[in-house]
Amino acid sequence: MDHFSKETGLSREHVSPSLAEITRVSMKVGLLSFGGPAAQISVMHQEFVENRKWLSEDRFLHALNYCMLLPGPEAQQLATYCGWLSGRTLGGLIAGLLFILPGAFAMAAVSYVYAAYGDTSLIAAIFYGVKAGVLAIVLQALMKIGQKALKSRLAWIICAASFCALFFLSIPFPFVILSAAIIGLLFGNAPAQPMEDSAATGSRATATKTLRTLLVGGLVWIAPPVTATLVLAPGNVYTEVAEFFSLLAVVSFGGAYALLSYMAQVAVETKSWLSAGEMLDGLGLAETTPGPLILVTQFVGFLGGWQDPAPFSPLPGALLAAAMTTWVTFAPSFLFVLAGAPWMERLRGNKILAKALSAITAAVAGTILNLAVWFALNVLFTETKMLRIGPLDILRPVPESLDPVLAGIALLAAFLVFGARRGIAVVLAVTAALGLIAKTLLV
Repeated sequence: MDHFSKETGLSREHVSPSLAEITRVSMKVGLLSFGGPAAQISVMHQEFVENRKWLSEDRFLHALNYCMLLPGPEAQQLATYCGWLSGRTLGGLIAGLLFILPGAFAMAAVSYVYAAYGDTSLIAAIFYGVKAGVLAIVLQALMKIGQKALKSRLAWIICAASFCALFFLSIPFPFVILSAAIIGLLFGNAPAQPMEDSAATGSRATATKTLRTLLVGGLVWIAPPVTATLVLAPGNVYTEVAEFFSLLAVVSFGGAYALLSYMAQVAVETKSWLSAGEMLDGLGLAETTPGPLILVTQFVGFLGGWQDPAPFSPLPGALLAAAMTTWVTFAPSFLFVLAGAPWMERLRGNKILAKALSAITAAVAGTILNLAVWFALNVLFTETKMLRIGPLDILRPVPESLDPVLAGIALLAAFLVFGARRGIAVVLAVTAALGLIAKTLLV
């Protein structure tokens, strides 16, 4: 193996991309990252595994399993991990940053339009059809990951149980993943390692390197909040958003939806950064723009800075508060991956760990199925109701609220993905154009 292979754990069978190639592909992933974690994972799988052959299927799933265990946005962490495997630390930073930046700039733009004019109808029209296209992409991701993950009866059982626990019982995501790992340890079989990975030991993880990564990353994380505390008056909104969203970043297991209730309560009732209605509007904007859904935190920070920008004027103050929010939200994710990934790669040959991670992979398939069903119900139907049957909470659509236009666009998107085998960019472009035309004609 050459130096690059030793450092990243990739075999000679895989192409060693340049940083320029990683940058180009990561920008594409960031621009196409609509529709939440399931769709974003699908985009990364297609680019890093299928199209470029930079990662093997097993290595990609190994990375995904680790990211599912971490607090924070798993899709952004997976992008960082894939970049790290492809191009070491710089590759990880590039992939992780470019996954965030398109969505962050888009959210900043729509936040300004919302705060200044209160009308985002044009933005909603542009992204109206994209949701239908994302449904087909999510289904494609589910099928591909399912084919790889569900190879035994136990895996199918774990997948089904995970879906039911999340969708019908609203059991917290960390408990589902932990339970799957325990079941895998007790009853699972370690999957045979493919030959291409047999010699892969990953980056040479050492305590010294890890401590250095944690120290440097921790200093980078706290530098902006400390600066705001020292330079600005006490009790400023910039320090407040930094404190709140830093805490949120390290306890955010289970994705953005698991945090929305607590975040809304603090942001609306305690801090008064925005109203409850504005919070819901921000969630809608985050769902239509590219990037992780957790970017709704940036919308919260923007409105907090807009309303209390001192000592700046509203727009600069809002942008600074939004930037602070995004910084403290995502910095820990880089830290978790860059410090932990070398150890995870070093443990790839561990049979006990392999049993647990194999079960987690099956649970992840159930998680993606849960996201796909939830997303489909909320996209295709304008109204849903929660039906309580004993211990079960069943989210059911109101049939007459079906959006026939979106349903038709979704069927076309499914044909483009599975029949015509068009790429993600083509699918999203076609569905966005159809959605904009439909909204224009229906007004």
